[in-house]
Parts: sequence; C-alpha cells; structure tokens
Amino acid sequence: MIAREENITKAAKLLHVSQPTLSRQIANLEGELGVKLFVRQSHKISLTEDGLLLRRRAEEMRQLNDKILEEMSADKEDLAGEISIGSGELHSMVELADIITKFHQRYPLVKFNMQSGNSEDIKLAIEQGLLDLGLLIEPVDTEKYSFTRMHQHETWGILVANDSPLAKLPFVTPTDLKGESLIMSKSHPMVSEMNHWFGSALKDIKIISTYNLLYNSAILVKQGLGIALCLKLESNYEGVNFVPLQPKLSYNSVLAWKADQISSRTVSEFIDFAKKYLKDMS
Repeated sequence: MIAREENITKAAKLLHVSQPTLSRQIANLEGELGVKLFVRQSHKISLTEDGLLLRRRAEEMRQLNDKILEEMSADKEDLAGEISIGSGELHSMVELADIITKFHQRYPLVKFNMQSGNSEDIKLAIEQGLLDLGLLIEPVDTEKYSFTRMHQHETWGILVANDSPLAKLPFVTPTDLKGESLIMSKSHPMVSEMNHWFGSALKDIKIISTYNLLYNSAILVKQGLGIALCLKLESNYEGVNFVPLQPKLSYNSVLAWKADQISSRTVSEFIDFAKKYLKDMS
C-alpha cells in the first residue's frame, strides 16, 4: 500500500493503522531483511531496487496463494478450476487454441488463464508454480520439463514494410540483410541461433532495436525504423509482409510442464487430453 500511494500517511489511513505503527513495521521488515526498501523524499516515498524486487516476489506469492486456494476448493465431482498457460507469439498457438476449445466444450466449468511472454519468462513462471504449462520452442531441458510435441513448426523470417524491395522476394539470405537496420528478439537462445545463421555476414549486421513480443515492433517496421527478424505467425500486420529465411530456419514447439510435479486433477486431465488430441492428429 505504501508503494502504491507513495505516502506512509495515506497508506496508514487506507490500512486503518496509525502512521507510527506502519513506519515501525517497515523499519522492522528492513531490519529483518538487512536492506533498505524505501527512499524517503520530501513529498513522497518510493521503492529502492531491493524494494522493487520484494514487491515483485510478494505479488508472485499472492498469485501462488490464490492458485492454491483455487485448486483446494475446486469441485471434486465436476471438473472445474483454472489452468494457467503461458505462450510466446507462436504459430502453434492455433493448435493449442483448438485443444483448449475442445477441452472447454467437454468441461465447461474449467477456466483458463493465458499469459503472454518470451520463453525465459514462461519457464521462470512454471518453475515458480505460477503457470501450469507453457508453449515453448525446442530444445527444452528434459530434466526440468515433461512435454508433448506440437505438430506445427515455427519458421523464422523477416517482417518488412511492403514498399521495401525485400518484401517482393520469395526468401531472404544473410547477404540480403547486410547493411539493413534490424529489429531482433532479445531471447538469448534465439540470438545465438540467428548469429549462427548469419555466419560471416554477421559483422555487417546492424541491430537497432530488440523486443520480447512482436506486436509493437511490427508497428516500428511499418513506420520504417527497420526490419524485424521474427517467427511466422497466424496474425497479419497491415502494411508489412513476412518473408522466410534461406537457408530455412525452423523449430518444433512443445507444450511443457514441470517434470515430476503433482498437478491438480484439472491440470492432469488437460495434459492427458492434449496428449491424446496430438496423438490422434498424427
């Protein structure tokens, strides 16, 4: 509440405690953790770096608490509850959406919490128990995750403005991108793969921006800032065109969950449903 209001007096009123009591509680917490949580200024109070980290972790704990209560209070007769799934901007989301839709038709009391993010964010949330499953690009750590493989492949290419000569090509090579202003994913594994794809042309590549999700960067492309290296999506962005890479760069994607974890009945049923769906579609 202090972090939100940036004022201890206002926070104390909203919490129905006295200002000295609240100040003492913060001082005790800072003493227990051995760090300063707030920077006190003349007209406001703001979080330090340690305070920001604590606030983020506290929010994760609150989400996990809500998730535990949801799982424990779920109806034991009819399948119900919430399934949390994380996904990047992947073509295989179309296939996952079909699985979710068919599962919901069978179990209408089940709700879904969808979260978008890059692979690193999704893996971290699975590790912390905030997500039940994640749609990820291979390879995945088989010691950490169990998974079922999706059928659709994820193909890399460029997103380029329609008026660019590159937009008319059937594919682009590393040589075609020499000297161009590029917008690239900030995912470390993908950066490594792209660097390998560029090969000797890498020294002539100019990166001007990075992204974790593509939508905003697609607007930058449309406005003429540069060319985005990205995965082919189901979405279409007005004023830009997708052109695949040559040599081709593509990956399998998987629906993954934490290995050896004890999932709720609802999540376990969904995993079994997804496995059967994907097997039947093979």
